Amino acid sequence: MIVLANDGIAKSGVTALENAGFKVDLTTVAQEQLIDYINKNEISVLLVRSATKVRKDLIDACPSLKIIGRGGVGMDNIDVEYAKSKGLHVINTPAASSHSVAELVFAHLFGMVRFLYDSNRNMPLEGDSKFKDLKKAYAKGVELKGKTLGVFGFGRIGQATAKIALGVGMKVVAFDPFIESANVKLDFYDGQSVNFKIDTISKEDLLKQSDFISLHVPAQKEYIISSKEFELMKDGACIVNAARGGVLDEIALVKAIENGKIAHAALDVFEKEPTPEIQLLMNPNISLTPHIGAATSEAQDRIGSELAEQIVKILG
Repeated sequence: MIVLANDGIAKSGVTALENAGFKVDLTTVAQEQLIDYINKNEISVLLVRSATKVRKDLIDACPSLKIIGRGGVGMDNIDVEYAKSKGLHVINTPAASSHSVAELVFAHLFGMVRFLYDSNRNMPLEGDSKFKDLKKAYAKGVELKGKTLGVFGFGRIGQATAKIALGVGMKVVAFDPFIESANVKLDFYDGQSVNFKIDTISKEDLLKQSDFISLHVPAQKEYIISSKEFELMKDGACIVNAARGGVLDEIALVKAIENGKIAHAALDVFEKEPTPEIQLLMNPNISLTPHIGAATSEAQDRIGSELAEQIVKILG
């Protein structure tokens, strides 16, 4: 049987699948050519990440497909329920990238509070001629230790983010309509561990209490953070979205930054990918990355291995 990894798969996954007798095709097929390619090559398993879309037309047109796999968490690019109704298995890897995303959140947080995202733009241009001016401009940094991080969505990635925050010395508050409390366990290099029981609070209380807010929710039909929510936040709060484009109202965000309500923001995902709005890209108070939350070698190895394990279990 042939596995088409249309958006790529780590070597760990390729090796595991080949050892189990599968043929792995690493061709990247354009969306409009995908149906013909799958049928021509009698593909049994289609693996995607966020780039390839698997909608009803493809599902209906490709009878050889037995499994659709998503390398990552969110499956909003797949018509999951429809695929299942047609007898296909739909799999993903919800735990594999949690720590990678959490670390990216803190890369942004540390970068924001010490102005690294802006300093790294300006030092190469003016570091030799305006050193003292830049030093003064970036001299009002703050520490994360002792501050409150509000985790909006307290599933696997939210809890992984909370672990780092607790290790940094932050207070963590969380909101999740489906989780009342969670036990967050911090494991250290020498085998020691510390357990924290975190009870979730209301959305309004989280917005009011948090110095920093990190979003960890699936794709939504409506914004979960817009003008109303920004008004409830502390003056000078910061917000990070490494979840999904469209959960944060980007127009309202720009306005909140312009009127001083929000000091900084960080975006790894955007409403209009892969062409984010220019006012976001050019805003001096927004830290930016191009949807790389799960893009670490460790996460990709875990994703590849987990996908292969599930495929072998289903079809092996």
